Amino acid sequence: MRRLLGALGDPQRRLPPVVHVAGTNGKGSLIAYLKAIVEAAGLRAHVYTSPHLVRFNERIALAGAPIADSVLATLLERCERANGDQPITFFEITTAAGFLGFAESPADLLLLEVGLGGRLDATNLIEQPALTAITPVSLDHQHYLGDTVAAIAGEKAGILKQGVPAVIGPQTDEAARVIAARAAGLGAPLLRHGTEWSVEPLADGFLYRDARRRLALPPPGLFGWHQIANAGTAVACVEALRARVPIPDAAIAEGLRRVRWPARLQRLTRGPLVERLPRGIELWLDGGHNASAGAAQARSAAAWRDRPLRLVVGMLDTKDPGGFLAPLGAQIERLAAVAIAGEAHGLPPERIVASARAAGIAADAAPSIDAAVGALAAAGAPARILVCGSLYLAGAVLADNG
Repeated sequence: MRRLLGALGDPQRRLPPVVHVAGTNGKGSLIAYLKAIVEAAGLRAHVYTSPHLVRFNERIALAGAPIADSVLATLLERCERANGDQPITFFEITTAAGFLGFAESPADLLLLEVGLGGRLDATNLIEQPALTAITPVSLDHQHYLGDTVAAIAGEKAGILKQGVPAVIGPQTDEAARVIAARAAGLGAPLLRHGTEWSVEPLADGFLYRDARRRLALPPPGLFGWHQIANAGTAVACVEALRARVPIPDAAIAEGLRRVRWPARLQRLTRGPLVERLPRGIELWLDGGHNASAGAAQARSAAAWRDRPLRLVVGMLDTKDPGGFLAPLGAQIERLAAVAIAGEAHGLPPERIVASARAAGIAADAAPSIDAAVGALAAAGAPARILVCGSLYLAGAVLADNG
């Protein structure tokens, strides 16, 4: 990355103020809240996220809008010419194209999501970000990042920079210790959930507190109990940025209300799958795919007491279906497992079925998403069907029904 960016004139040194975000769960939600808040304040934000759900252009937003095909093609061609015949990965060259586009388009802020880990990530070339943030760290991508939460937290903490404030979302004690030790070595001030700031759910929203003030805010526009913590992390980021990016309280509240982030406990309201559903059946979508995501879904589902919950699950073969499903076992009436169409690293449905049955969940394989949803809907109404287990599966559903 240093070699390629050097050949491109080091665009990573010509960016607007950067918020660099790492973590296992909640990175995308945090960035979605920050984007909505920044835009509610009348400011412009570049955004870099991954993976995409339907179109690659979702990954790169210039001043808030998905990058146009013609602009993306030109940037990639410039990167290809600069790279020549040197080895390069897909994520590295697309990240370089993103940096080039961000450097050459005006904006007030760049919201930059780590692709994998942090320490060795292609995005980790920002020498002096305005702020770093680490969302909850848990087990995921162990084959790349290490097989303990401490090891993974060490990789995520690799984005911390000398003297740069870091907002830290809810963490286990194990992850918190690793992050704190890294920050101490760098002199990076920490703004930690439960220490420097906190959130408290209210009947009509939530209360954010830090050393400076208390702020009563509306309920976040994204569904799920965990979104209170994600929204609070966004508010803590805004507070840390105030000296560089002026954002009024009214914009914080408005941004939290109008945030949009597909495939995060999203109810689908149109498309062929929805139109074929019997009356009384709701269809929801979530891209969560690890044990922490399963626990978050289970806690949110516990509030769904009006109708039974049925799952359509497809996963990659790098994921742990047992770990994902274990927290959900008591909530699920039945499950249909599917392959992710066109995905070479998809987990065979039979393995998902075996893990589900081991968790006490009635489960069967289905030949397609349509067949799975149809079978679960035929089991009777009212019911809520949640398609989950992979962002790649979520992308396939949104392509047809989003």
